[in-house]
Amino acid sequence: MKSIEEHMAFYEAYHRHPLNKLTHFIGIPTIVFSVLVLLSSVSVNVGGAAVTPAMLLVAGGLVYYFLLQPAFGLGMALFILPTLALAHWTGRQSWLVVAAVFLGFFIGGWIFQLVGHAVFEKRRPALTDNLFQMVIGPIFLVAEIFFLCGYRPALHARIRELSHRHDPAD
Repeated sequence: MKSIEEHMAFYEAYHRHPLNKLTHFIGIPTIVFSVLVLLSSVSVNVGGAAVTPAMLLVAGGLVYYFLLQPAFGLGMALFILPTLALAHWTGRQSWLVVAAVFLGFFIGGWIFQLVGHAVFEKRRPALTDNLFQMVIGPIFLVAEIFFLCGYRPALHARIRELSHRHDPAD
């Protein structure tokens, strides 16, 4: 398993411009919500409890994020668990509502991010070189918030230093 520094450095190299990062603070949560809505619209009864694919995805993701960096994993939990609750409520609505919410949020989230890359970053998204970056994007945003609050400045500096390996402009 790659370290948090390696994952974040690769992602950072594609997200240097502050306005591009801002578009991701809108786009990524929007896309995550849309996917959780869709995955919450179906469930299986397991021992008397309804289990959705969204629950399994969130559980697996949180385990991975906690293994990468426990504080960031906690930050992800604080974001994703209320998002999952709202997605479950939305996923219990009619299929028309679920489809409309999924498509609107999914397409809208991608538009925000692609505009950020085209207009501000002037570089293609990280996932075009490594699809796993779709998993790293959400925890990158959590890390950015932690770093803005002064958490682990040495880790932040190390990520920025390593990110230059992935940036052909440097």
